[in-house]
Amino acid sequence: MATISFGGLGNGLDFGQVVDQLVKASRIPVDRLTTKKATLNSKSTDYATLSTKLVALQSAADKLRLPSNFDRSSVSASDSTVLTATGSSSAVQGSYTVKVTQLAQSHQLTNKAAKAVISTTTDIVSGGSGMFTFRVGSGTDQTVNLSATATIEDLKTAINDLGAGVTASVINAGSESSPAYRLALTAVSTGASNAVTIVSDNTDLDFLNGSGTGGTDTLQAAQDAVIVVGDPALNPVTFQRSSNTMTDAITGVTLTLNKTTGSGTVSVNVSRDVAAVQTGIKDLATAYNEVVTFINERNTYDVATKKGGIFFNEPTVRTVLSQVRSALSSVVPGLTTYGSVGDVGFKTERDGTVTVEDAKLSTALSSNYAAVKNLFVTQTGSVGVAQLLNASVDSLNDIESGALKLRKSGLTNQISDVTDEIGRKEDLITQYEARLRRQYAALDGLLRQLQSQNNFLQANSSQKGST
Repeated sequence: MATISFGGLGNGLDFGQVVDQLVKASRIPVDRLTTKKATLNSKSTDYATLSTKLVALQSAADKLRLPSNFDRSSVSASDSTVLTATGSSSAVQGSYTVKVTQLAQSHQLTNKAAKAVISTTTDIVSGGSGMFTFRVGSGTDQTVNLSATATIEDLKTAINDLGAGVTASVINAGSESSPAYRLALTAVSTGASNAVTIVSDNTDLDFLNGSGTGGTDTLQAAQDAVIVVGDPALNPVTFQRSSNTMTDAITGVTLTLNKTTGSGTVSVNVSRDVAAVQTGIKDLATAYNEVVTFINERNTYDVATKKGGIFFNEPTVRTVLSQVRSALSSVVPGLTTYGSVGDVGFKTERDGTVTVEDAKLSTALSSNYAAVKNLFVTQTGSVGVAQLLNASVDSLNDIESGALKLRKSGLTNQISDVTDEIGRKEDLITQYEARLRRQYAALDGLLRQLQSQNNFLQANSSQKGST
């Protein structure tokens, strides 16, 4: 729309300012809607952050709600240069004697030195074409087809491109001045069952010794890892596996083998990590406090300004607090030693947050670990505190009936409605401003015309008076 300007009257009235003020007055409802939208956006953002903190609370509860998650084990090896050990919650406490007699290896072989080539660009196919076939363990045959001008580098690349469990490389077994290039094949996986077998070879490398001077050299044998668990003087158990990582030799413990022990042994010690369990319980309290504090900071009221925080008078946050507080403070039925978290050191403060008395929790874990565990985990006949917290968050986020989920969806709809309303009012204001400018432009033109006529009449009257 072309801009309409006003000349103004001799008395100094500027119709442009009049229009601007009238338009500004008409924008008051839009400004209110814009402020409302900003508030709704802030509220929506804070609800999203609250959801994130509730998910963090649920995550902390997940680490305690199942027996397999609650228990923590501390595992150590007397000689970490021989092996390292890590434990899961199913690790059985005790000390285990381990002897590593053999490490797992990948099979590695190469063609005989007599069939080495002097250059990586030398043709290795005597006929019009060539074929090289190999197999890993009991797997399927893998074939590479070669042209008449194929080189040892071409064969290496073709084998690697197959991605069939073998890595090929070209090695110079000679010297810089007198090179002797050979093709080395290495199984990707360790273990005796992953040996590399050459099925056919009609290249000049002659892996199958068709000429009588060829064949293969074994650079490294395919072999399994072998360990002995138990006192060697008694009745130990021998484990043979294809990998140097063993997960089933000691229940709940993963052993990573680094070297053999010779005639010696290594002790693997498994103990309950009470400190880690205590940390997990305190982490739950911290995550709970994050939720409560976040709500408290936004659920305030300023008497002086008579303005409430972003969560003031929000029924949803009251529901959130009520549900998580109820879950944490619940008395678990059927328990006799510790029936609630208050019995193991949890204390609720005036602002709704909780503190954990380290000494009381530590004593409870040391004196009756099983009773503390029963308080948090879910088992037959009882639902633990951690599961109650997990379920309370799920309930709040339920897509059909969750208070938090419904409030967030409601805010999204409100923001959309307000945005649409602002757009409609902005269009009306634009039309209103255009109409005002046309009307005042016409008025301005008319008044200038009248002023001109008035000036003309006054000039004529002055001329007649002078005659």
